[in-house]
Amino acid sequence: MHGGGGRRMLFWIIPFGVFSMPHLMNTYSRQAVAFTHGEGAWLFDESGKRYLDALSGIAVSTLGHNHPRLVRAIAEQAACVLHTSNLYRIPLQEELADRLASLSGMDEVFFCNSGCEANEAAIKLARYHGHKKGIEIPTILVMENAFHGRTMATLSATGNRKAQAGFEPLVAGFVRVPYKDIHAIRNVAEHNQHVVAVMLEMIQGEGGINIADDRFQREVRQICDERGWLMICDEVQCGVGRTGKWFGFQHADVRPDIMTLAKGLGSGVPIGACLTSGLAAGLFGPGNHGSTFGGNPLACAAALETLATIEDDALMNNARVVGDAIRSGFQEALAGLKGVLDIRGRGLMIGIELDRPCGVLVGQALDAGLLINVTAERVIRLLPPLIFSEQDAHKVVSVLAPLVKKHLES
Repeated sequence: MHGGGGRRMLFWIIPFGVFSMPHLMNTYSRQAVAFTHGEGAWLFDESGKRYLDALSGIAVSTLGHNHPRLVRAIAEQAACVLHTSNLYRIPLQEELADRLASLSGMDEVFFCNSGCEANEAAIKLARYHGHKKGIEIPTILVMENAFHGRTMATLSATGNRKAQAGFEPLVAGFVRVPYKDIHAIRNVAEHNQHVVAVMLEMIQGEGGINIADDRFQREVRQICDERGWLMICDEVQCGVGRTGKWFGFQHADVRPDIMTLAKGLGSGVPIGACLTSGLAAGLFGPGNHGSTFGGNPLACAAALETLATIEDDALMNNARVVGDAIRSGFQEALAGLKGVLDIRGRGLMIGIELDRPCGVLVGQALDAGLLINVTAERVIRLLPPLIFSEQDAHKVVSVLAPLVKKHLES
């Protein structure tokens, strides 16, 4: 396409109403909208139309958009220093590590930039633990429908064949069982002497908002204790207050050996963390792992302000109250509707499972001024910012429920 003066415009229009930029690698089917600014739970596009954000950048924008405390913290830190590297002390990193350890009961923290990096660190820790025990081929037990990232090791741990296809050979050292199947885990324990860890999401996000119930979590902890395995909790999507507690494992009153965080920790500023306790604490020494950008002053300032605001504004309680309002709203609005299989979730991590693919609802909701997501083909995924209000909850239901009904009736 060409614009005024013959200048070449840097986009192509392709089918299904999404845009492709010719110089961007074609790894996303982007919706045909760009946002210029945000305010609270709302985003505004280039024409001034506003959208209620019930996705928060896929569980990232914990404090919504343009939160004054976060903006101020980032601006003040940017005016001081952005990056020095981990060759030197970073006081804000030390403060953030202390804060996360206090909130979680964990002992040590390694900082990185993303969830897959945090999970890579967890996988390396598990293998290192195995080798120290004399296990030549350390193996990690992972779950069906899991999603741990797109690097080669985390992709191999992921239980999504579609995501893995074309990237073989995958990394060895993983054995997979059905999610929430404690009998399958015990069976592996009896027949595979190479297992050193169990890795699971407390709530599977990409897998369809599937919840590891409290009893299952406690039973996994028990097996790990009996076998000397590490319990690895991937809290990249469900951590940092989203479920109504700081971390998903706290609902079951267990403590993992390794926990991974990212997404909502920096409210949009990239940061990840791998926390250790128990058998995993003290495993790594200098040279075993690292990150150039991990835990830089800017990211740590954003994370510290995020945690402080969650606590000061009682946003975990808000996540419970508003999450309940959204689920009960949909249960009432969709009651008796054939085709709705389940409405589930914890806090502000919500899934509505239908009996058929429903990806078309993403574009329809966008047209109606609502940002949502569909995962696992048939699950509408809602991940609102923790500042979402009950009024926002009613708005989501009033916009989305009629679209679901129409989709199921078509």
